Amino acid sequence: MILVLNGPNLNRLGLREPGVYGTQTLEDLERLCETWGAEIGVTVTCRQSNYEGQLLEWIQDADEHGFTGIVLNPGALTHYSYALRDAIAGQPLPVVEVHISNVDAREEFRHKSVTAAVCKGKISGLGFLGYRLAMEALTEGSV
Repeated sequence: MILVLNGPNLNRLGLREPGVYGTQTLEDLERLCETWGAEIGVTVTCRQSNYEGQLLEWIQDADEHGFTGIVLNPGALTHYSYALRDAIAGQPLPVVEVHISNVDAREEFRHKSVTAAVCKGKISGLGFLGYRLAMEALTEGSV
């Protein structure tokens, strides 16, 4: 089982900066993740929160709930949440960080990820496809 977590503002996909994030919604993304999971033979659970503490709890409890890996788009928390970084580092599951946009081609503050160093991998700039690639990597044991 793979846990797909989306952080702050990702509930606004389709409305927020469509030139950057596209016009598809979070619901579209979650349906795609579930479909892709079925195609690769894994159950996918999708969750989104604008609250850092909720994301921390989901990460901390993922192993206990039978998940085998986490796909994480931390949103803006990527750039400053040491609490999120510590939650990732403090649990045993592999985590792949995903970003819909190419964060390295955007504003300077987005170039730094405090969470990437404790993740098994990072995918950026491939849109929703990045989620599928992350799930495949987790399922195939590539990470």
